Amino acid sequence: MSLHPVQGHREFRAAVATSRARGTLPSALLLHGPRGVGKQRLALWIAQLDLCEVPGAEGPCGTCRSCKLALRLEHPDVHWYFPLPRPTGASSPEKMGEMLEEARFARLGELRDEPLQAAGAEGPTGIYIAAARSLRKRAQSRPSMAPRQLFLIGDAETLVPQEASPEAANALLKLLEEPPPDTRFILTSSEPGSLLDTIRSRTVPLLVKPLQEDEVVSFLQDHGADAEAATTAARLSGGAIGRALGFLPIESKGEPEPGPLEGRRREAFTILRAALSERPGAGFRAGLDQKVSGARALLGLLDALEVWLRDLATVVSGVPERAVNQDAVPWMTRRTKETGLTPDRVARSLARVDEAALHARGNVNPQLLVVGLVADLRALLLPTTGVAHGR
Repeated sequence: MSLHPVQGHREFRAAVATSRARGTLPSALLLHGPRGVGKQRLALWIAQLDLCEVPGAEGPCGTCRSCKLALRLEHPDVHWYFPLPRPTGASSPEKMGEMLEEARFARLGELRDEPLQAAGAEGPTGIYIAAARSLRKRAQSRPSMAPRQLFLIGDAETLVPQEASPEAANALLKLLEEPPPDTRFILTSSEPGSLLDTIRSRTVPLLVKPLQEDEVVSFLQDHGADAEAATTAARLSGGAIGRALGFLPIESKGEPEPGPLEGRRREAFTILRAALSERPGAGFRAGLDQKVSGARALLGLLDALEVWLRDLATVVSGVPERAVNQDAVPWMTRRTKETGLTPDRVARSLARVDEAALHARGNVNPQLLVVGLVADLRALLLPTTGVAHGR
């Protein structure tokens, strides 16, 4: 199978194609924007453009040998690195590197078979020092068939937080400081602020904006989603096709089940309801539903909870039509009136979720983290219930 055509981002692609034609395309790019908006697909498009044998004014031809290989993720000079689960059982750094390369090639095989993947649905992953060293070693070799090599580093922010030190990021930094003449690096990130300042300073940032909602709906319908499901998923996605895919229902044993991001959205709503409950013990159930380890897996849930709180802020501020989760606006409106919620309380609760996300990146107990978070949110949103947990 081939990669799906790029949807939207016409101005972005036109600017890149013009820069490439003029010979002014920087050797190190940083594509940044919302999660699931298509940054890695655009990075692959740029790689295809760079290696195309007869590129046009609007981009690669799509029919030459290099284009076909790039679209099948088989071009020997396009090297795509992305976060992976940490392998277990590696007896040495060399073995770790081998296991990570095997996992990367296996994942590339999965992407060839099923190019459309929901963004943000995976568990804890990272780009480890062994992978960064492998990348650096490969960059020192000559291209196999093209004038240059392209190195794509997806979710580059995971170079730092997945390690106890910035070793992985520093390994890449050394390569960016003295890049081989026949290479181009394309980093993507949903959290560019998490990258080392020195890496950001050596890349040219390009913002990838969200798509229009109708563009997302059109794409989903073209790939088999019915109109109602596509419209709902597009609204929840914030203009990101990768996220929209995660809100579509999936078939399981002949029955539709919530997609991974839809399941996470519902779980986050449960936490919000617990935080606005008058029952002090409401948060314990939400906490017990979590695993006893692997707090980084909570980051996606906390992202979803932040969206719910922002929606709550729109309701409290009298503009419920701006809420993403329109299906729960009646409940939020009713609960706002019952509790006398004010915008400043919701703002403080958002800061508390950010704090919880910082803790989730460390070695903490997920159950205790969620229980403490719900207690704190109750105290912030419903101040008459008592003092914030742990304060």
